[in-house]
Amino acid sequence: MRVVDLRETVELLAEAKTIAKRYYALTGRPLGITGEIAEYEAIRLLGLKPAEVRQPGYDAELVSASGKTERLQIKGRCVVGKLKPGARIGAVDLTKAWDAVLLVLLNVDYDATAIFRAERGAVEAALSAPGSRARNERGQMSVSKFTSIGRRIWPTEGRAA
Repeated sequence: MRVVDLRETVELLAEAKTIAKRYYALTGRPLGITGEIAEYEAIRLLGLKPAEVRQPGYDAELVSASGKTERLQIKGRCVVGKLKPGARIGAVDLTKAWDAVLLVLLNVDYDATAIFRAERGAVEAALSAPGSRARNERGQMSVSKFTSIGRRIWPTEGRAA
């Protein structure tokens, strides 16, 4: 695995966030780097191990004190103003190997405001529930659905974002 210079990565992402904010201000459209920023923020804030580049199914690993490794998919959503009803997260592929999904919510400055975790069983049940083509065929669900089946893991109680 490649060794990453954390200081340089932080500087580069700060520049990317600035460019993304300017692009949004000019066009009203996101630049398309929300996922990368969300992955980095989850890895940084939760002390995760990045997965190998282009690892199918998951983006990071959590190694417990007992040595157990969990594979985590990371999704991100930038919330500008109030969260719109029906705002969705990216597709979750149930055919790939992973243990849980993390949802990183970012503010207008692309800074993490909250991270939620949903276990695979809860995600599978939500995506296979009848009634929604987006859920059933595309593997997508709303942010509100995800937060209802998951739990907030960052910031923890008593700690501000």
